This record gives sequence, structure tokens and C-alpha cells, in this order.
Amino acid sequence: MNPPLRAMILAAGRGERMRPLTDDCPKPLLQVRGKALIDWHVEALARGGVSELVVNTAWLGEMISSHLDLLRSASGHGQLSFSYSHEGDDFGYALETAGGIARALPLLGDAFWLLAADVFVPGFEFSAEAADRFMAGGMLAHLWLVPNPPHNPGGDFGLGSSGLALNLPAGDPAPRHTYSTIGLYRRELFDSLPFGNSQGLAVALAPLLRAAMDRRQVSAELYTGPWTDVGTPERLAELNQSFPN
Repeated sequence: MNPPLRAMILAAGRGERMRPLTDDCPKPLLQVRGKALIDWHVEALARGGVSELVVNTAWLGEMISSHLDLLRSASGHGQLSFSYSHEGDDFGYALETAGGIARALPLLGDAFWLLAADVFVPGFEFSAEAADRFMAGGMLAHLWLVPNPPHNPGGDFGLGSSGLALNLPAGDPAPRHTYSTIGLYRRELFDSLPFGNSQGLAVALAPLLRAAMDRRQVSAELYTGPWTDVGTPERLAELNQSFPN
């Protein structure tokens, strides 16, 4: 088995659709079923043996780093190590997904887990076996896709019978699934961007993924466990309906 990979949690978004809840609280710290949304990810990664976590921030980033440092010291997660890429402090704005990853690459290894802080996926396992399979293959990324939620009925990517993620052209009737925001990535996927992104380029991830899919360098699988993109106050309230904070 390979050593455990590091993980990056994307936490730099402003959470505009969650306002006014996010005016004074960054979205990753909103309470979901009794604890901060980002805590669910930290605990799941720790269960999977991932101990080195990188978190990017922008909006109210100091609240996120303070919360995670306190979590580490107060909850028995002393084995965890947090590193931060404070895009708001460095540039005054968030760098979008690929730009933020490129900025954090010096803190990550040649391969790493990636997930967004604003999804709720309590049953997902960040397994060493999945990481080992990825490392043994030649793909630049492996994505977990989910059934399309009501707010994204058209989906994002196709899934081939051989396990390849597909960048389906417009009008193709093949089914598309929604990207869960969880994936395994190799550093090489971001070779088109400056390593460390010292220029502060704001770059989206989807075009890089689609280009790699066209080169048959991205694999995927379907995850059918509970998953919610906590993107609106209504979705947050629905998650908490039977679990008061």
C-alpha cells in the first residue's frame, strides 16, 4: 500500500446563495445535524487514514482556520495536520476551483483527494484501497458522480461502461450524472497553470476536466449514498429538519 494521500478541502467560496446565513459565518461552518459542515469531512478523512489536510479560504477565512485548529486540539484529532491557502489574504478574492488548487499545489503531493466543503455526504469512505487503485493506474483524475439532484437535472458528465468519465457533446442523449465534488487527482492535471499560482489566476476546474476526458484520462464511478449540495438555506433547513442544532 502507498502512504496515505493528502486531501484538499475547497472552502473559499462566498456562499452568495446562502445569504444572509453566510454574511457573518462562512458556509463550511454552518451547522448540519449538530456540527459544522466541514467537520463531517474532516472526520471522514481521518477515518480513512488521511491526516494531512489542506484548506483554501477567502471569505471569513480566519474563522475557518480558527475553527479547525480548535477542532484538532479539542476533539482528539491530534494526529491531523492542517495547512491553509488563504486566497483572501494573498489576493483579496477567491481563485475559483482550479486556480485555488494550483495555488495550493506546493502543499499537496503528486496525487491527492479533493472535495468541496459545501456538500453533505455522511456515508462516503475515503478509502486507502481507492487511493491505491488510482495510484496504480494512469488516470489524471478519478471522480465520484451522483444521481442528478433536482437543481441539476441535466447532470455534468457521462459515465462509460469501461469506467471512463465522458465529456458528452451537446445534444447527446446518453445520461449524465452530477459531479459530487469528490475526486482523486494528480498534479499533472494542472500543468497548464503556473505551479503555486503566484499570479492569482482565477481558473475554473471543469474545462481542465473536460479536456482530460477528451484524452481519455479521467475515470469515474457512481456513488448512490446520501449526498446534498448545501447550496441554499432551504436545503440546509431540510437536512436539519429532524436534527435540531
